[in-house]
Amino acid sequence: MRAIVVTDEAAGTAGMTLADRPEPEPAGNDVVVQVHASGFTPGELTWPGTWTDRLGRDRTPSIPGHEVAGVVSALGYGTRGLSVGQRVFGLTDWTRDGTLAEYVAVEARNLAPLPGDVDFTVGASLPISGLTAWQGLFVHGRFEVGQSVLVHGAAGGVGSMAVQLAREAGAYVIGTGRTADRQAALDFGAHDFVDLDNDPLEDVGAVDLAFDMIGGDVQRRSAALVRAGGTLVSIAGPPEARPADGLAVDFVVEADRAQLGELAQRVRDGRLRTNIAHVASLDEVVAAFNPTRRARGKTIIRVRP
Repeated sequence: MRAIVVTDEAAGTAGMTLADRPEPEPAGNDVVVQVHASGFTPGELTWPGTWTDRLGRDRTPSIPGHEVAGVVSALGYGTRGLSVGQRVFGLTDWTRDGTLAEYVAVEARNLAPLPGDVDFTVGASLPISGLTAWQGLFVHGRFEVGQSVLVHGAAGGVGSMAVQLAREAGAYVIGTGRTADRQAALDFGAHDFVDLDNDPLEDVGAVDLAFDMIGGDVQRRSAALVRAGGTLVSIAGPPEARPADGLAVDFVVEADRAQLGELAQRVRDGRLRTNIAHVASLDEVVAAFNPTRRARGKTIIRVRP
C-alpha cells in the first residue's frame, strides 16, 4: 500500500516520504480500515508517540495521521460491534501507525459508524476537533446551561466546534482570534468576539468557563477572568495560572464511540458544521504539513477519490 512515512525526527517534514508499506494485519479487537480520508495535526511530528511505542522503543519507519474515515476491510480475532464493509470514522492510537495511508489497523472501540449521508472528508475532520471540543466543554469543563464560555481560537478547527457545541447547549459564547477571524467566529455562533490583536481581553468580564488553545500570556489573563467555581480548560499544555477560586484542567483528547456518534448526528441534523479549509491528496501531504499561508480550519487528505 502507499503511505506517508517518517524515519528521522530531526529531519521533520524534510524526512517525510510517500512509500510502499505492507498492509497492516489486525490484532485482537482490531479492524483494518480501507482509508478514504485522513486528518492530521501539523505538530504531530514533535509528539513522542510518532517515534516510539508505549514502552519507549523506536518504532520507525512510522506513519503519521490519527483521524480516519473509511470502510472496514478486515476484522481481528474477537472483534465485536463492527462488520466488514461498514463505513466508519474515528481516532487512532497515538503510538501506532496512523492514517496517512491506504489502510490502517485500529482498535474497534476507537471507531464509530459513519452514516451514509456524511462524506468521508467530513468524517475525517471530526475526531480530533470534535472530540476535543466535546470533552473540553462537557467532560472537563463541567458545562451547565446558561453559563458564559470564552473560546480562544474560535475560527479554528477545535474552536469553531467548541463555539457551535457551547451555543447549542445554551451558553453565552465569546470567541477570540485575530482581526480576520471575527466574521467566521460570529458565523459559527459566537455571540461576541474579541480581537486579541486590538481589543483588551479583560473587557470580556467574568466567565464561567475559559477554553484555551493558545497558552502563554493569553492563558494567564484568561485564568483571571474565570469567576468563582468556574473552570479554565487548556489543550495548550499544563496551565501556568489557575483561577483564584476555580479549577484549571489540561487534557489530551481520547477516542469515544458514543461522543463520535453525537457529533455525526449533529452534522446530519445541520446543527454542526465542520471547518475544512483544504482537501489534498497523499501526494500533497508534505506541502500540507508546511502551508505557505495560515488556513482557518483543517486540511483533510483524500486518500481515495
